[in-house]
Amino acid sequence: MAARPGTLLDHLRAQDDATLGALLRARPDLALPAPADTGVVATRAGVRTSVGRALEDLDALHLAVVDALLVAGADQDPVAPETVLDLLGSAVPRDAARAALDRLRALALVWDVGGTGTLDEGEETGVRAVPALRDAGRRHPAGLGRPAPESSVLRTGDPAAVMAALPADQRAVVDALDRDGPVGRSRARDGDDNPVARLLAAGVLRRIDDETVELTREAGLGLRGDRPLGEIVAADPMPAPREHDPDTVDATAAGEALETIRRAEGVIAAWSAAPPAVLRSGGLGVRDLRRLAKDLEVDETAAGLLVETLAAASLVAVSEDADAVWCPTTTADRWLAAPPETQWVALARAWLEMPRQPSAIGGRDAGDKLVGPLSDEVRRPWAPQVRRRVLERLAEFGEGAGPPTLDDLVASLAWRAPRRGGRVRDTLVRDVVREATALGVVALDALTSSGRELLRVPRRPDDDPDAAAAAALRPALPEPVDHVLLQADLTAVAPGRLAPELAAAMDRVADVESAGGATVYRISEGSIRRALDLGWTAADVHELFATRSATPVPQGLTYLVDDVARRHGRLRGGSAASFLRSEDEALLAEVVSRPEAEALELRRIAPTVVVSTHPLAEVLEALRAAGLSPVAEDAEGGVLDLRPKGRRAAPRRPDRATNGSPRLSDDQVAALVAQLRAGDRAATASRGPAVSGSVPGSTRQTASATVAVLADAARTGRTVWIGYVDAQGTASQRVVRPLRVGGGLLEGTDAAVEDDAGPGPSVSFALHRITSVSVLN
Repeated sequence: MAARPGTLLDHLRAQDDATLGALLRARPDLALPAPADTGVVATRAGVRTSVGRALEDLDALHLAVVDALLVAGADQDPVAPETVLDLLGSAVPRDAARAALDRLRALALVWDVGGTGTLDEGEETGVRAVPALRDAGRRHPAGLGRPAPESSVLRTGDPAAVMAALPADQRAVVDALDRDGPVGRSRARDGDDNPVARLLAAGVLRRIDDETVELTREAGLGLRGDRPLGEIVAADPMPAPREHDPDTVDATAAGEALETIRRAEGVIAAWSAAPPAVLRSGGLGVRDLRRLAKDLEVDETAAGLLVETLAAASLVAVSEDADAVWCPTTTADRWLAAPPETQWVALARAWLEMPRQPSAIGGRDAGDKLVGPLSDEVRRPWAPQVRRRVLERLAEFGEGAGPPTLDDLVASLAWRAPRRGGRVRDTLVRDVVREATALGVVALDALTSSGRELLRVPRRPDDDPDAAAAAALRPALPEPVDHVLLQADLTAVAPGRLAPELAAAMDRVADVESAGGATVYRISEGSIRRALDLGWTAADVHELFATRSATPVPQGLTYLVDDVARRHGRLRGGSAASFLRSEDEALLAEVVSRPEAEALELRRIAPTVVVSTHPLAEVLEALRAAGLSPVAEDAEGGVLDLRPKGRRAAPRRPDRATNGSPRLSDDQVAALVAQLRAGDRAATASRGPAVSGSVPGSTRQTASATVAVLADAARTGRTVWIGYVDAQGTASQRVVRPLRVGGGLLEGTDAAVEDDAGPGPSVSFALHRITSVSVLN
């Protein structure tokens, strides 16, 4: 029997290209792998998993319409649209309900029966839902049970009147089932003298098994009056937004961004010098996390977020040697040299896309074990989708605007996707906002200008959201200052972000004592000596302080620099493994006579030269600990920087989730729709007897017959239908106008897309993959 008019396939074939394209964009799982024709799309659209995936993105109003369709039985027979609207009751405006029903049509979850052809005699018209909608929807649509038995008083009388006349004890039972769900437990038996038994006898309740009863659908509808489906929130419950000055939002976030960058630089520096070990089970130890949090002066939650983000950005990774440790990658060196806005984009992008949940750190896994940072237990493939949903909701507010409270944001997202999450989702929303605020993507619960650019999906090859996000952040960053404030206690205060060259100079001559909005540097004998070890002179240090301090240089600091410089470099070392030399023979004699000389295996080879079998860095460190001030030199006598460079690991490919729905480009959608049209024409074309092609098991004579039919069609200009299996094993049907047959190929034009303007595009098919061929009538 031919497919009757009014099926989902008929409905889809009747749609225009724009409507089909919109369907494929909204439900991309219908397009992958590429369908051969609309029949494949219709089949996939009715599969339970695909229907369930489509329902996950529907808001509470649309799901209420789905409940109404199922209560009305639209998955079994066509239902009048007005019946569906009546079930929604007075709580939902008719216009909003019709718009929701139109949206379900656009998603191919429902379609109009009778709108695309002549119906069979006696067939009803109305709205029909895919049968899988009942399986993918709620177990009890709208909280209603199964229909009452035919013998029930609810079938013979007015359900509302029957329910209103119930005694108080029976009414308490049905009210509880209507409120908490239609199924309850009871061991009441027929003939018992209790409310449940009397309700069973009246057909108000139905028995499921010996211990379970169910409130019937008619009883539930009779209880609810003019709101048959119960309370329905027809619109997003978000109140009026809270407004902020956009510049204030961006400036606040920029401060957090700089603080995040400073802490990230601190992690890289700390793990360069003393990389923590990798646990045997993978990840970072809790003690190492606590130590890092203490060094950064943050809590463990913030430290966990930071190390997870650094790992996602491939700035830290596991080393490849036998004693595996967590250390910076070679990518970290390029990141450290980048401007702050570029540094921030790298961190923010990594956080946005990493399939991990930093807020899980410190919790317990399924085995009641503590979840540690950088461990496999933190991985959550769905995490990027949750972050995007939260940030995209914030992006719907105007510039500088956000929700009045986080509870309002949680309620809004719960209304927009009730099937996603529950209480876990609500907690994750708060976690995402907290993490985004810590990273400078969000401030004052409002999305920043740079955050909006970060979320944007590129539409052209030259469209770079990361570059746009960096450009948006740059004006919000405070202007770098070119001076410090020297204090009498040998400290220097940086009243803001220092210019890069000044920051590098201060890192040479001073140590950070405290960081924040104003960084405090401590200048000491050790820090001055470090600058001299790097090749600076006393004059260079004096010039730095004189030209870059907005306050007078303390006299004590001048004396300190001169004193360290006077003693610095009088003793010089090289490698023998290493050597020491000095023009002061008495000083060398003192060195050789010290107790440390024996441990360092110092040996005097000339009045002014001493050698050692120990590495030069080890010798210099021991002599400095003894109170001397040696300096390393190269072959030309210049000063060498022997500071350890820190360990580095090879960068790893960032971990990214792959379970999200793909985004189809406009070109991909257009190509898919064209393929569907071609497949539909091939599937419905009137054709003559088929000749089997050269498939495995076929005879040479059959393959020759196929070639002969195609060659004759090419010679006479006729159109043929072919069955074809591509290299991936996907079968399809095509309508082709052959032009040439030879060399193992059929070449021609795609006759399915021919029009008055001219022939279709050129196509070619391997002859050995053609399974059958027919000449069109």
